[in-house]
Amino acid sequence: MYKIFLTFMFVVSLNAELVDGIAIVVKGKAITLYEIKKEMQISGVDEKKASDVLIRKKLEEVESDERKISVSSSEVFDDIKKTASRNNMNVSEFYEAVRNSNGISSSELKIKIKEKILSQKLYSAIAYSSVSQPNETEIKEYYELHIDNFSHPKAFLVVIYNAKDKQRLQEKIANPMFYAPDIATNEQTLPYDRISPELAGLLARTPINSFTPIVPDGKGGNTSFYLKEIEANTNSSLDDVRAQIINMIMGETREQVLSDYFARLKHNADIKILRTVNK
Repeated sequence: MYKIFLTFMFVVSLNAELVDGIAIVVKGKAITLYEIKKEMQISGVDEKKASDVLIRKKLEEVESDERKISVSSSEVFDDIKKTASRNNMNVSEFYEAVRNSNGISSSELKIKIKEKILSQKLYSAIAYSSVSQPNETEIKEYYELHIDNFSHPKAFLVVIYNAKDKQRLQEKIANPMFYAPDIATNEQTLPYDRISPELAGLLARTPINSFTPIVPDGKGGNTSFYLKEIEANTNSSLDDVRAQIINMIMGETREQVLSDYFARLKHNADIKILRTVNK
């Protein structure tokens, strides 16, 4: 009898710990304290904003289930392959480049891509009509209102370090005076409009007189860029960013429709707040 009582108390205690780990329940789907803390850390937001983001994701999951909308692993992989191809990389090299430059693992990248595709499918299912392309007046107005967003460095002056052996390249980065005949160097000026958006973003995030993280070179080797100088910012012309602006306007319109829809859904949904991070 005593052993049974102890076993019962252990089970009750364990269940209490599991329940305590759940912070919010959205239409039967749980959000844990760990998920909230992780979202706060990754996004740099407070608890309320992190909770709102996670509630929205749970509502999207429920909506997707009810509408039988899904995203297959092949759809995610196809999206990743296309992005890798645009950067002259195979998929493995692209995973490594993303991990080195953004600290995102391949698993986390797949989740983000899946969420993006799911959001696009949800919009198509929820919206009464497809988003029409903005007219010329709307494009010009958007450009003029957000002109600062379309400014970028004219060029990057870099020294390109390339090696087959990643470890040797890492040694060179750690000690630039280290003599390594198997590491090729090449000083170049890279015009902003002649390199991929991903490389431009990587260089823009790198402090002057610093190395970028090591990334695959697309030829079976490894590369790091030493940033010596950034030429002064210049504004992109409307023609240069027209396609980008069209995508941005249409993306913002889709997101507004989805936000309004899920705000109404949240207002009427069965959402239980069980506890907060600080309590």
